[in-house]
Amino acid sequence: MTRNSWLRWPSREALTRERLGRQRSTLAWIGRAAIAGFVLWNVITEPATPTWESAVDVAVLLACALLWQLFLRTTLAHRLVPSLAVLAALSGGAIGAQAAGFTTVGMVVWCSGIVLALKRLPLAAGVAAALAAFGGFVPVAEKPWTSTVLTAATFCLVGYVLRLDAEGRGRERRLLDQERAALAAEAESAALTERARIAREIHDVLAHSLSAQLVHLEAARLLVERDAPKDQVLERVVAARGMAREGLAETRQALSALRGDMVPVEDFLRALVDVDVEVNGSPRLLSAETSGTVRRVAQEALTNVRKHAPGASVRLRFSYEEGEVALEVRDSGGVRPGGELAVSGSGYGLLGMRERAELLGGSLDAGPAEDADGGFVVRLRVPE
Repeated sequence: MTRNSWLRWPSREALTRERLGRQRSTLAWIGRAAIAGFVLWNVITEPATPTWESAVDVAVLLACALLWQLFLRTTLAHRLVPSLAVLAALSGGAIGAQAAGFTTVGMVVWCSGIVLALKRLPLAAGVAAALAAFGGFVPVAEKPWTSTVLTAATFCLVGYVLRLDAEGRGRERRLLDQERAALAAEAESAALTERARIAREIHDVLAHSLSAQLVHLEAARLLVERDAPKDQVLERVVAARGMAREGLAETRQALSALRGDMVPVEDFLRALVDVDVEVNGSPRLLSAETSGTVRRVAQEALTNVRKHAPGASVRLRFSYEEGEVALEVRDSGGVRPGGELAVSGSGYGLLGMRERAELLGGSLDAGPAEDADGGFVVRLRVPE
């Protein structure tokens, strides 16, 4: 046993009676009532007929009960000097009652003081208080000192066992409180994560939609500056309006997906305009995060094709593989536009998609194709 364990107070969780549990609390009160009833019965029936001494015994017991309650409060507050003072008063009362002939009251108060000292005080202070109570009680005890020693040792052991039980319950309470705090923190973290996911979904939908609209509106502006025919300008404006409608539809779809109402990824990819889609593997249910990432990457890649390679043909391959899914979007190159149209947008679309894939433990690569077909290719791999 370390030095700190001798000087350390029992924890407040061990000293308090809160959250004992209904069964344990009921048993504790039944035990107290039984002891109190037994003591009162002995006090009243000890003489042949009740006398004024019986009334004194009861009064002393009530006074000691008040001191016990005060001792419980001072030890719960970890106040050593007041606790020792109250315990000294209890021991003095027990010794005085024993010397005056009130043996039952004296023995009960003395034994309870030993138990409380070992249970609720720092161990060093409790042992010292028990020894002091024993030393003061031996000269007035009616029984042989060997019997008094055995009684004191027995109640010291009882107090220490109760101390260990209370500290065990205190540790259980602390662990329970920590577990509840951890669960609350986990729930809060899950809520924040869900909010971030919702914000990311809405941001990606709006970024894709607005970026596509910007492409068409920028093209319309360039056509106006070049005095292009009205039909060409109107075509771009109508296209921008169509992208706005698509953005609204995608926003509704994203909200539906967040509620768990989401069409399969392959059906979504096939619904994309002017895209050749190849699906490999056995279709299966994907998580909302994985499904949303695949959709956003496909949309971002197609927006980049429209912006940087208008007129290029696009092939899209989606594969269900072991433990993950893979998406490849490849264009044929097309005609690279010049001027402001090619540099419209923030340039952070694929970077955002790469960060999103990495958050799921996946990867995204984008760059010129290295094979003979040429063009630009975007490859995504994310866990299911």
